[in-house]
Amino acid sequence: MPDHRRGVLYGIAAYTMWGLFPLYWPLLKPSGAVEILAHRMVWSLVAVLAALAVRRHWSWIRSLARRPGKLALLTIAAVVVTVNWGVYIYAVNTGHVVESALGYFINPLVSVLFGVVLLRERLRPLQWAAVGFGALAVLVLAFDYGRLPWIALTLAFSFGLYGLVKKRANVEATESLAVETLALLLPAAGYLLFLHGTGAGTFAREGVWHMVLLVGAGIITAVPLVCFGAAAIRVPLSTMGLLQYIAPVLQFAVGVLVVKEVMPSSRWIGFSIVWLALAVFTYDSVRAARTAARNRRSAGTLDHVVAER
Repeated sequence: MPDHRRGVLYGIAAYTMWGLFPLYWPLLKPSGAVEILAHRMVWSLVAVLAALAVRRHWSWIRSLARRPGKLALLTIAAVVVTVNWGVYIYAVNTGHVVESALGYFINPLVSVLFGVVLLRERLRPLQWAAVGFGALAVLVLAFDYGRLPWIALTLAFSFGLYGLVKKRANVEATESLAVETLALLLPAAGYLLFLHGTGAGTFAREGVWHMVLLVGAGIITAVPLVCFGAAAIRVPLSTMGLLQYIAPVLQFAVGVLVVKEVMPSSRWIGFSIVWLALAVFTYDSVRAARTAARNRRSAGTLDHVVAER
């Protein structure tokens, strides 16, 4: 299978799993968001190390250890994804599933802003229009919520930065996640030991099924992140931005249809503006990709004609 197509399938798998996460985290109550986050870190590392052990794949450690720049990038990725995980768990378990979906809806627009601010990219007019609609949607939803939608903004910016850092690091998915989770191990394990010592932890207090679910949090965290990492190094950011809509659509459906969150008319208006922004952004991205493909084909044909002459 071509590398690009494999990357697209990895991306679809990752975003589908993430879209269904709001069904899992409420099962972990009465554990708090920080305790769940710590368990995610620890058991994700266990899952990744088990996968590496099965493959007997350790040769990468020596070469990566000689690349301090990549290690620094993966450490930054670990910190950023920790923020993203923690806020997302808090949002789901406090009844803010729809707002968390908003964060992932606007994430492609945040990626565009990162391109302008960090990579000095120039935006096309329709891209500017999409960003403008996105900003307007945030203002409308801020009026609706009576506050800035900080959960959505934190999720959007943290995950956008995570994808950017992973792209720059360019390390294979499993190896990357192993380094990221290892960087998080000490604070996570220390917090869990503290909870156990004070009797505030729920791991051994709520029964065997609760223990299984907390351990499972590591597995269901590792699998989509590995898929995402595999997609991020094989697929252009524009394609990843399109695939990313899968997760918020599923999250929004869970929030409205399963959790039954209240959706006043003003909130529907705000989300409609977001979807308009994404429609403009998607149209522009597809049009630009087709134009680039036509130009490449034309250049290839011209080169062929010149070569024959």
